Amino acid sequence: MVVLLLLSVAIVVAAVVWAGARIVEEQRLAREEAAQGRAMVLLQMFAPALAAAQADPRALLVWQPLAKSARQLFPADFPSLDRASGATFPFTNDQLQAAHSTWTADWLAWEQHHDAEFKLKAALVEHEVAGLAPSAVGRAKIEAVEREKLELYQSHYRDYVRTAKALQALQT
Repeated sequence: MVVLLLLSVAIVVAAVVWAGARIVEEQRLAREEAAQGRAMVLLQMFAPALAAAQADPRALLVWQPLAKSARQLFPADFPSLDRASGATFPFTNDQLQAAHSTWTADWLAWEQHHDAEFKLKAALVEHEVAGLAPSAVGRAKIEAVEREKLELYQSHYRDYVRTAKALQALQT
């Protein structure tokens, strides 16, 4: 009788231990599945960011702070994304540096285009007034072209500097 009682207790204990082990395993699998789901959501969330940053370096000024916040909110999820992408996800320091370089190259190209465009405008105005006797209207037209050139340049330069500094700050 005692043997049967001990055997019954052993069977019940074994069943409880087995059930506990199954519950622990199911919880572990559920946590892994939830982590994979969060990783998939993060991948989907940042996919447009990667395309936007390729198209326009200024997109990083919106997306990189969001990525930084997401890393703080989900610190356990980003290491797996980093491993899967082979670098810091979603943006590497190299990508941030390349964006700054692209922004600078685009500025230099714009500056050359701007200079050529206004040289042509100035030449056309000078040609227009060349056959005429020097007049206040002729000088005003030439000055207007120079003023327009300078105002556009200053406006564009402010935007360039502000964005370049912000892109550079993302690299820290």
